[in-house]
Amino acid sequence: MKLEGRTVLLTGATGGIGAALVATLVARGAHVLAVARHADRLNALARSHPAGAVTPFAADLTEPADRASLLAHARTLLPSPSVLVLAHARPAFGLFPAQSDAEFDALVRTNLTAPMQLIRCLLPVLQAHSQAAVLAVGSTFGSLAFPGFSAYSASKFGLRGLIEGLGREHADGTVRFQYIAPRATRTPFNAPAVDALNRALGTHVDEPAAVADALVHAIERGTRRRQLGWSEALFARINALLPALVDRSLAKQLPLIRHHAGGAPSAVSQEHRHDPLPH
Repeated sequence: MKLEGRTVLLTGATGGIGAALVATLVARGAHVLAVARHADRLNALARSHPAGAVTPFAADLTEPADRASLLAHARTLLPSPSVLVLAHARPAFGLFPAQSDAEFDALVRTNLTAPMQLIRCLLPVLQAHSQAAVLAVGSTFGSLAFPGFSAYSASKFGLRGLIEGLGREHADGTVRFQYIAPRATRTPFNAPAVDALNRALGTHVDEPAAVADALVHAIERGTRRRQLGWSEALFARINALLPALVDRSLAKQLPLIRHHAGGAPSAVSQEHRHDPLPH
């Protein structure tokens, strides 16, 4: 898919990966309808790019009225969006018993329910194009559940299932569904406890620009599934085939993970993500 001249609706646009995606998409000649919750940050993002390249739209995607306003605005654009990139996320790092019902509800609403609802309402707009795509920015934890991230992993497993199911349901249509999973990414918004865990585990951390380039390349190439990072891809594959091996590997690291997760605040802005992984 050639992105030049297309309109891309991007959620989580002011996050670490999101902002890098905006820059990469604009460089490819796309117009970006940039969605996030905070208008001031969106406006600053739009001003950092050539005039008219980025349209900021402040919305909380968990709110029905905001989704309706976003859909109405998307329909007014020429061309209307033919690519939807779901790059927003709400992390939840911490020990499971310490997390509240409110945190669970917010996590599932942001990471799973809102993508379901946004895709459903935007699907007719996408289907009006002869070629369209929905790309979900997933997580390694969407195929490899990790201690300290049990609830977060559950939400990302659900997102992966959603995109895979929609891809099969619309296999004979014009809309392609893609799930691309970054590994750990360096952003200034990571919780200090997550940064500390990454350092303790010796985790390889990618730069947001490199992740954005891989994601945009996946849109252009039509890649339906990909885990970024060869070691992470191998680890996820082993988890699918021989989960007991992964159980034993992670059990050895459990005291270290508990140490860092025990005092970590679990709620972080929905526009930023952090995915630490063991080597």
